[in-house]
Formats: sequence, C-alpha cells, structure tokens
Amino acid sequence: MESYIKLSTLNDFIFCPKSIYYHGLYDNYEKKTYQDEVQIAGTIAHESVDTQNYSTSKYILQGMEVYSDHYGIAGKIDTFDTRTGELVERKNQIHTDTKQTAKIYLGYKYQLRGQMFCLQEMGYHVEKLAFYSMKDNKKYRIYKPSTDDILKFEAFLERYRKFNLLEQHRKQNPKKCLRCIYRELCDYFIGEIYPQLQLFE
Repeated sequence: MESYIKLSTLNDFIFCPKSIYYHGLYDNYEKKTYQDEVQIAGTIAHESVDTQNYSTSKYILQGMEVYSDHYGIAGKIDTFDTRTGELVERKNQIHTDTKQTAKIYLGYKYQLRGQMFCLQEMGYHVEKLAFYSMKDNKKYRIYKPSTDDILKFEAFLERYRKFNLLEQHRKQNPKKCLRCIYRELCDYFIGEIYPQLQLFE
C-alpha cells in the first residue's frame, strides 16, 4: 500500500525536497533539540488547536485528523467552522509587502487546499479558505482552487511521489540553505555552500 503524503511536508518539499528526508531522521528526537526560533514559534501557534483548547464551541472542529484516499494525502486541520464552512490555517506570522498584501507561499496554499480536499472527501462542505496570522491578529482569505489550480496540485503531488533522493539533486538557493535547520546533515550544504562561505571569512 502506498503511504500517504503528510500535508505538513508540502511546503517543506517546495523549500527543499531533501528536507523531507532529513526531517524523518529527527522524528524520534525532542523537537527543541533541532528546531530554531521560526519552527518553535510555529509549534506554539498550533498548540491550542492540537490540544483542542482553541474553542469550546461544538461547531468548531479543531486539530482533527483528515485524509483523502483520492489524493493519497493526510494530516491535521487547525480549525473548521461547520456552520460557515470556513477552514482556517494558523501561522505564527503571515508577512506582507509594502502595500500590506499578504505574501502567502505556494506550499502554504497547497497545505490548506489539501486540507479542503480531505474534508470534502470526508463529507464536509468547505466554503471559505483563510490563513490567520497570530502575531498581528489578521486573517487573510484565499480563493478556492480553480480547475487549473487543481491540475497543478495533482502534478505537484506526482513530482513529490517520484522524487528520489539518491537519483535527483536540485541546485538550491544558498540563502535557503543558510536558513535550513538540517544544513549540518546535508551533503549539498557541506560540499557546495559551506566551502563558499569560508572563502569570505
């Protein structure tokens, strides 16, 4: 049986496919031994929904496991309002540009849309999608996926499934590598990026 893709890894795969493998190596370790400030803040952002303490209202589903056999994806939602059909993903902070337009990563959108597909397959009616930025207490809505968006999502999942760490290597942006919490394990960082940094010391 083919294993499900975790929704929480979709953005990581876009950031760097290798990070999915390295993340798996740390699965049995305490998170605080390898997470940096950004990841710790993200964990805290989800604490209230993971423990189902965000709301006492029965119509708010929180921290619920969801899955889709059709797409082969699974994960957890943050909150879903069964009355309004609004699905919300909580982030520590959604950054904005100078015009206060939210800069929402494609991986975040895939994660939320994946949650929507799971809920729909489980019989729920999802009407609205939104991200909630905890740091500034703002909600940013995104549109429901078009037919083209769905085809791109399906193609992305196919690339994810076919990626082979041993056969494929994608040149990575050095700035991303420097921010990666797995860089000390990565052969690309150690072999390519780190030597370049030493040239400037």
